[in-house]
Amino acid sequence: MSPPRAVRDSATGDLFAALTADDAPPPAAPLTGDALLALLRQWTDAGLLRHIDTALAALLHEQHADSPPCALLAAALLAQMEGRGHSCLPLAPLLQSPLATLAWPPEHADAVDALWAQLPASLPGWLQALTACPWVRTATSDGTPLDDDAGQPLVLVDAAGSAPLLYLRRYWLHEQAVARHITALSSATPAAPVDIGAARGWLERFFAPTPDAAPDWQKIACALALRGQLTLITGGPGTGKTYTAARLLALLFATAAQPDQLRVALAAPTGKAAARLKQSIDEALGALQHSVGSALDLGALVERTGAARTLHALLGARAGTRHFSHHAGNPLEVDVLIVDEASMVHLEMMAALLAALPASARLVLLGDKDQLASVEAGAVLGDLCRGAEAGRYAPATAQWIADLTGEILAPQFLATGATPDPLAQHTVMLRASRRFGGPIGQLAQAVNEGDAAAAGALLQRGRGGGDSGEVALRQGGTPAQAVQLAWPGRAGTPSYGGYAQALARWQPLRASAGQDGFEAAHAAWAANVLRAFERFRLLCAVREGDWGVQGLNRAIEQALAHAGVIAQTGGSWYAGRPVMVTRNEPQLGVFNGDIGIALPGAAPDHALRVYFLQGEQLRSVGVARLAQVQTAFAMTVHKSQGSEFAHAALVLPASAGQLLARELVYTGITRARQAFTLVEQHAGLLAQAIERPTQRASGLARLLRR
Repeated sequence: MSPPRAVRDSATGDLFAALTADDAPPPAAPLTGDALLALLRQWTDAGLLRHIDTALAALLHEQHADSPPCALLAAALLAQMEGRGHSCLPLAPLLQSPLATLAWPPEHADAVDALWAQLPASLPGWLQALTACPWVRTATSDGTPLDDDAGQPLVLVDAAGSAPLLYLRRYWLHEQAVARHITALSSATPAAPVDIGAARGWLERFFAPTPDAAPDWQKIACALALRGQLTLITGGPGTGKTYTAARLLALLFATAAQPDQLRVALAAPTGKAAARLKQSIDEALGALQHSVGSALDLGALVERTGAARTLHALLGARAGTRHFSHHAGNPLEVDVLIVDEASMVHLEMMAALLAALPASARLVLLGDKDQLASVEAGAVLGDLCRGAEAGRYAPATAQWIADLTGEILAPQFLATGATPDPLAQHTVMLRASRRFGGPIGQLAQAVNEGDAAAAGALLQRGRGGGDSGEVALRQGGTPAQAVQLAWPGRAGTPSYGGYAQALARWQPLRASAGQDGFEAAHAAWAANVLRAFERFRLLCAVREGDWGVQGLNRAIEQALAHAGVIAQTGGSWYAGRPVMVTRNEPQLGVFNGDIGIALPGAAPDHALRVYFLQGEQLRSVGVARLAQVQTAFAMTVHKSQGSEFAHAALVLPASAGQLLARELVYTGITRARQAFTLVEQHAGLLAQAIERPTQRASGLARLLRR
């Protein structure tokens, strides 16, 4: 059969005319591998697949010319799913509803149906084709291999069951490793027995009595941390995750046999999240010191904890590779590891982190399970905390909680089955937000609950203000309206106006160059510019186009240049350019996601340097040494995770398609502290996003709860 003819009219959406044209082969004609590859290239040209997706199928066909077309198709679609953050391809849903599984526009339904008519009609037919391929390894649902390891690039799991999953080999290995480590951690118990009376005494000093009958979940989380080596603490913004972690650390310190030898490490996926974690922990421990007095030297704990680091820095990222200095053969030197913003930790990173954890160490993961999952493949925290709202505590766990905290859990939080979920016994969901009680919090809750009507009503009213927060809506908007939120800004809310004012203080400061105190004044000025910039951010759903990161960054630059705030000289670098690092540069001490601003240096030539504020520490790197950066007046919602802004403005364009999802809107809203503004290209986009929750394909939850 000759390959399908070229696409003739992509503007009308007729991307697969070759499959439906009069001269196309009848449905019963056998589909060859060459014909399928020709079609995959058309899909790539149409933007439905990436070149790398098609290249995988082409490579497999080149090495094994007799590979069944449906198996080659599955390989390409699996690669496409991995690019969207899924760790595997569920085959049953792919056959039942391919467009929904692949997140492709509905106008391609007829064309996809035409292709499906030339492929095996049932799931067993696809599975038979895949298992016959020499480049597919098979395994049972619990991960037990069924054939020899010949380096097969794909792995088919549970081919004999009703929910088979197809993996790229390395993601299958990562998922198996994470499940193995988490299972071991959740079943381990501390080597030393816990003194129940002493622990309860410390908890009573660390936590004031709650004013109502609701459980004190923060206190419960600390109690559970004493019971095992793994603690999962999830909750929305303002629920006190780091506040709880600080008291958890104090409890471990107070009950340790040798507290002066307790090794504690703090980490997060990004530099900003790590700095915030350290600051929050130190502040909480400082406040707690006043409560406990001389009974516990929490200052010593702060000193022992040291600075928080990015996960890449903690593990010792090796430039130019995916490998780390710390691994199973060279584990971390740590007794307690606390990782914040764990929703951002992708599958591969979690596998590396768990492998490097010493066998006796405690791991505490903090994060909001309802936020966007990691940019790369996997939704590990979501899988680990699935069903956290219900509690599902076993009788023994409930008794432990009662003994240590005095909290008697209501029946609704107890396990109902005969075999309680082991992971649930180490998971706590914090439920009371101390920061989001006003309109911003109400809006976030409505979105998280899928209540589009309530969310829309809150935005339409635009009520709030002051300490309770404020929400506003711009509908039927244009990119120019989004730019105006950044500069000159919306009345009464933070914008880049404060950043512009801070930047303008350079000229008076420069006049004092060479005088005593100039370097200190320069450092204070650079830090002030960075802090002012962090008060506002424009958040995008997409990268390309006028409504995306690239277009809005250009437009904001032009607006600021026209106002004289910045002076672009034709090159990419200029004083005041905010940049986000897009690649780990461990030798420079900067990592993916770090935000800095290019400013004149303190040296006599005032050459541009990029300044970063990590906690209260200011550091800089010459602009010539930072090749992998992008302008950051606007950034994607994904990249904003781990950050907070006084005012966050979220842009929803019609072109975002399937990217408009509930988690994206929720994450954007919860970046705001004082004010939130939504800009919709047209009415209805918010409701469309809220009604579309994201579900990432994964086999991790099944492995953990088997």
